[in-house]
Amino acid sequence: MGDESWVGTDFRTTSGRVRGSRSLDGVIAVLGIPYAAAPFGPHRFRRPQPVVGWRGSRDRTEFGPIAPQSAELPGSPVWRPGDEDVLSVNVWVEPRPDRGPLPVLVWIHGGAYTFGSSAQPDFDGAALARAGLVVVSCNYRVGFEGFGHVPGFPDNRGLLDQVAALRWVRENIAAFGGDPGNVTVAGHSAGAGSIACLMAMEEACGLFRRAITHSVPNAFFTAEVAAAVTSRIASEAGVAPTGDGLLSASPGQLVAASDKVAGQCEDDPVTAIQAFDPVVFQPVVDGDVLPRDPLSASASGISRDVDLLVCHTSEEYWFLHEIGGVREVTSETELTRFAQALRLPARVVAGYRALLPEAPVLDRYLALSGDARFGEYSSRLAEHHARAGGRAYLSRFARRRVRPNGEARPWHTADIPFAFGNLDADGAAFLIGGTPDEQDRALSRRMVRAWADFASCGDPGWPPVTADATAVKVWAVPADHVADDATSAVRALWRDVPFDLLRR
Repeated sequence: MGDESWVGTDFRTTSGRVRGSRSLDGVIAVLGIPYAAAPFGPHRFRRPQPVVGWRGSRDRTEFGPIAPQSAELPGSPVWRPGDEDVLSVNVWVEPRPDRGPLPVLVWIHGGAYTFGSSAQPDFDGAALARAGLVVVSCNYRVGFEGFGHVPGFPDNRGLLDQVAALRWVRENIAAFGGDPGNVTVAGHSAGAGSIACLMAMEEACGLFRRAITHSVPNAFFTAEVAAAVTSRIASEAGVAPTGDGLLSASPGQLVAASDKVAGQCEDDPVTAIQAFDPVVFQPVVDGDVLPRDPLSASASGISRDVDLLVCHTSEEYWFLHEIGGVREVTSETELTRFAQALRLPARVVAGYRALLPEAPVLDRYLALSGDARFGEYSSRLAEHHARAGGRAYLSRFARRRVRPNGEARPWHTADIPFAFGNLDADGAAFLIGGTPDEQDRALSRRMVRAWADFASCGDPGWPPVTADATAVKVWAVPADHVADDATSAVRALWRDVPFDLLRR
């Protein structure tokens, strides 16, 4: 974005003027705008604080620093010790002077609440801007800085950062041509889980009108589990599990200690599931920032005024297995242990054996895990929201393609380059299984249009979920279709499984 094909453009924010860049096709990108002060020094482990304003106009043509983490993702910046101004937003807009204020879409990235940033190439907002949206993405604290339990300090600091970013949108987006009264918040995986939490949080009430959640994880901690995880990380870092002790450890120390803890198998029943799913950071149901778990909050109707669009992929966990993100389960004994750790009824395991009689144990484990952690949880979120009086739509990404080097599965994250219109982005080929063809591009155009229409008027183009029926849009090639989830054999297995059994 730094070449001569871009022309600078100024915008006034509440903190000062910022200058972005305009592409040859007319999309303006303004990157790395601070929405809160650096969350270090006196602000470390605290709620986000106001950013100090500036005079004059600042060039904002590069993404800001990312939150402390060890991940190195394709085409994305890495965190380096000393990077502190990590709370920033990016804006894409195609100016349309002949139209009024445009609908706004705010993207919250995923990454197991541990890694990731808004600078990932497949999150570029230009295609969605060309579809008629003002697109905003944000960085927030991840890992221990954002989600580690620190005695004497607020839990869920990453969620509080997201609230601060949404407040920045409310106060500033009109200057970019956006409508602060028509904001849709969207996210994938941990980003979708964050949104489910935001819908349950009083502090986020009124900051967005609609929500798009792709692959919502069944993942949150009780205060007991969060404290146990902190004790393990503090021990690994060689500090006391107290506020002062954890403040004495550098961000890099806590990143390294967290990575080590994530690779350890635990026999402690409080954290037993981490032997199979080594994610050490999740939102904490602390009774304060997050008063209750998102699924029961949705069922209560607390967020019924928010329109909701939910999507998940049909083979979520194959991606996590491919990248080595979960433990392999290859024996019936291990599968039983996994089900017990997740507190699943034995009949669910037996049901997957009946549905997949010729499949190896690993495939049954991946199918069951993906549904328990993402598919069924996402579907229930839409159903609970609808039954509580809200407007909800459900979709499922099922695009697969047989290629010379193997099958491209509809796995976790494969849907995101399609929905963003970024099939050629750096790293997208791995996610979608190779070079896209014209059928893929047509599918991407349909998904971009659905996002844009939903953000604009609350209707993505297929029937909503109701109290009596669950219609699901199935994204596929060569053509999509709408199905009735009442006929799904997989959904039938979960019908009477109370999801409070699956709480950490």
